[in-house]
Amino acid sequence: MQSAEISIIIPTYNESQNICGILEYIQKSIPHNLQAETIVVDDNSPDHTAKIAEDYFRSIKEKTTHTISVIKRKAKTGLSSAILNGIQQATGNTIVVMDSDFSHPPNIIPKMIETLKQTRCDIVIASRYVKGGAIQGWPLKRKLMSKIATVIAKKGLGISSKDPMSGFFVFKKNIISGLKFDTIGYKMLLEILVKTKGVKIQEVPYTFTDRQYGDSKLGTSTVLEYCKSVWKLYKYGRNVRKIEQRTSVRFFSKAARFFTVGASGLGVNFLASMLFSLSTDMWYIHATVMGIMFSITSNFILNKYWTFEDRDFDPKRTFVQYGKFVGFSSIGALVQLGMVYYLVDEIGLTYPLSLVLAVGVAAFSNFILNKKWTFKEKVWS
Repeated sequence: MQSAEISIIIPTYNESQNICGILEYIQKSIPHNLQAETIVVDDNSPDHTAKIAEDYFRSIKEKTTHTISVIKRKAKTGLSSAILNGIQQATGNTIVVMDSDFSHPPNIIPKMIETLKQTRCDIVIASRYVKGGAIQGWPLKRKLMSKIATVIAKKGLGISSKDPMSGFFVFKKNIISGLKFDTIGYKMLLEILVKTKGVKIQEVPYTFTDRQYGDSKLGTSTVLEYCKSVWKLYKYGRNVRKIEQRTSVRFFSKAARFFTVGASGLGVNFLASMLFSLSTDMWYIHATVMGIMFSITSNFILNKYWTFEDRDFDPKRTFVQYGKFVGFSSIGALVQLGMVYYLVDEIGLTYPLSLVLAVGVAAFSNFILNKKWTFKEKVWS
């Protein structure tokens, strides 16, 4: 069998009154130059939705190039898992996800596919909440619930889409490669938006029309499932923010913090030295030594707490770390002195340029030594 370009996934449960009509509408809406397939994923509907879909395809398959297949599942195990089952069987590289109750009009699928191609984005969402979109047939209570759910998704999960709760969307199959879908099966789009990074999104307006036949699947259990899904996705996003940064980003971020602390230490050094020199009869050399000690101490505390995020201030452990920090800081000072001498006397560079290079090398070596030996981190992490 020839592979399809477009695979349309329709999860169903007790949609016997709608299924033939929506399948016919889809065939009429898809351009003849597109090789398309529709996959009905049925959760063991008592009203024989799956059999009706199979019988319908048998009655028209000699007259069309559009193929229809039916996946019969043994139980009702969630919308997202049904969609995933359909995707696993799909032969197309472009996936369309939609409902079977006519709330998602198939006649805008060509526009969604064209938008996907023209803008070279990864996901196209049929949106009720962009300019030109609308909802028909919903009572105020239902509209309010949808708005609240949308705000929760956008604000709580950091999603920029206007309609992340849409059940009508098109995407490139490859963007979910390797993703693990594990939220409770209500809104797959929400999970894709949270778990895919750097994907490009476009939204096209459409008018959502409430179903005419069959019962709505929205109930108390669905609301609870949504809340659980959002909570799981929130925890996922929080963990990703902690651990998923690229190694290079984390390394240079810590290096920048370390050097920032070092710069603040210069200010502490100057202020402390001046304070001891002016307020006491202390010799300026001794005052300078006190300034150095104060700056090293402040640098240690800030680096421990901020740069390396080490919040364990056990006295013995902290004292050992402080000793190492002082030692490595002293090594850094020696590196700086030796490098300045070599660059000026042996290479012939000017003193200001030599000083800049030496300070940079000394600061970086100081960072690496303290990262590895004082705070027990891998160098490249």
